Amino acid sequence: MQIEVFLNEEKVQADIHPDMMLLDFLRSMNLKSMKRGCDTGNCGLCTVWVDGKPVLSCGVPAARVQGAHITTLEGVQKEAEEFSQFLAAEGADQCGFCSPGLIMNVLALKKENPHPTEEEMKEYLAGNLCRCTGYQGQYRALARYFELEEVQ
Repeated sequence: MQIEVFLNEEKVQADIHPDMMLLDFLRSMNLKSMKRGCDTGNCGLCTVWVDGKPVLSCGVPAARVQGAHITTLEGVQKEAEEFSQFLAAEGADQCGFCSPGLIMNVLALKKENPHPTEEEMKEYLAGNLCRCTGYQGQYRALARYFELEEVQ
């Protein structure tokens, strides 16, 4: 089966298996930022943008993105590096395994709602699981990034 997508702003055509998931397609294109964490859409490690909206690529058949604009962390490196400085400053970037999915969601939130409340921020990022940090460092980094008052 043939699909055509815009992958990080480049037009790409590829042959895929009809049952191939978007995560596997992207990794076959040598993009490695999205991780396979759960295969059930519960951890957020495989987050990418499809037409500007965050999706969990482990739960989307690649055939469903025909003609779509797909953005991975590799496609937003400048913005990702900016936010990662906030993570590092708050000690919230420990093993880094969850960081790509978290960063993709943070950048999507900023595009959708550049001035979120603390509650909106936490709700938007609820699906990003981290096994290392306990989330407080991440929330402090988010608060500074969005210039909110210190998160308790």
